[in-house]
Amino acid sequence: MSYDAGFDTIGVSPDLCALLSEQGITEPFPIQSLVMPAALAGRDICGKAKTGAGKTLAFGISAIERTKPATPRHPRALVLVPTRELAVQVAGVLSPLAAVRDLTVVTVYGGDSTRKQAAALGRKSDIVVATPGRMIDFLERGEIYLDDVELVVLDEADRMADMGFTPQVTWVLRHLGDTHPQTMLFSATLDGDVDHIVKKYLVDPVHHEVESDQPTVDLMEHRFLRVHQMDKVNVAASIIAGADRCLVFVRTKRGADRVASDLRREGVKVGVIHGDLPQKNRSRAMADFGSGAIRALVATDVAARGLDVKGVDVVIHYDPAEDHKAYLHRSGRTARAGKTGVAVSLILWDQERETEGLQKRLGISQPVVEVFSNDDRLENLATWDPGAEAAAEIEAVATGTGDAAPTAVLSPSEIVRARRAAAPPTKSSRRRRRML
Repeated sequence: MSYDAGFDTIGVSPDLCALLSEQGITEPFPIQSLVMPAALAGRDICGKAKTGAGKTLAFGISAIERTKPATPRHPRALVLVPTRELAVQVAGVLSPLAAVRDLTVVTVYGGDSTRKQAAALGRKSDIVVATPGRMIDFLERGEIYLDDVELVVLDEADRMADMGFTPQVTWVLRHLGDTHPQTMLFSATLDGDVDHIVKKYLVDPVHHEVESDQPTVDLMEHRFLRVHQMDKVNVAASIIAGADRCLVFVRTKRGADRVASDLRREGVKVGVIHGDLPQKNRSRAMADFGSGAIRALVATDVAARGLDVKGVDVVIHYDPAEDHKAYLHRSGRTARAGKTGVAVSLILWDQERETEGLQKRLGISQPVVEVFSNDDRLENLATWDPGAEAAAEIEAVATGTGDAAPTAVLSPSEIVRARRAAAPPTKSSRRRRRML
């Protein structure tokens, strides 16, 4: 039997190839083609790849191929991830494949019942997917032992470092058995704490990279909208109305609840995820968002880290990103797997200077456009090109050939600058230039 997926050509066994084919996975992603031959051969791996590149299958299939049945509380493979949402997501991908080999995947993370998780470890735990904090808790309580671990995966290592988990990660790595396990690390960046982990805990790793430093800037459209505080939630609702699936980012947990409540009052079906919500609520929101039952999901930066949700066509920065890295992490939830996407920032009057600095840092050239919630362009942001409109308006203002009333693309100060630039020099202006 042949498989047009191509996984058999990189060393994947026929039974796993068959299941992948049934799932509609027709060909390996670049990271999978690069990583899996070396991973299947038992080499340590250092992979530079962003969320959504397909690395879960890259390390997951390799782990399942190389994992033998384990005894209770003594797993053979360990996957460390930064958040509970990512733990659930990774386990969801690995479990059907593991079942083909009669292997069990167990999740261990905070915010859920320790009793249930401990009981699952006591029954059968061949592969464990865990967050660092809960893993340390269980190790100290004797609920799990790592002396039989033969394969370790550190997924989203840069995000674990950003969240301050590096000491916990290294603590777990120090409590593995005496024999060095095969170790695979995946990260969007390989500097700082991540570089320290690579040098200390990986042995002669094979390095692979499948992305440029800032891929999302080029792969998606960017819109920067000047809004009024009282109209902000209405603008967001208008954008969501034209989107298939929209992620809305805010900075705080309380802000996430408030924005979700405001959007519901505007008739938007929306879910919310943040660290203070029970895991069952977060899982339900993610499931509803993934199935299309709700069109929008409001999330904090930390809660959404590492999430790989397919089909997100619009990301709304309801609150400004803290820095350019946060902007890229947020925006990277759209424009995946060759699809198009839009990242739109809602900017208040006192946030424009901060936005200009962000644009310069990322090399994004887009005007800040004043809009109101009744603007029809909000429902189709992908086809609206504010940059082209601004260029045409500047030319019209400068040459005097445009309409009497300028559009909202240019701010009053930009209009004044354009007119000054086009005006013929006066005696006073010539005198000033001579003095300079």
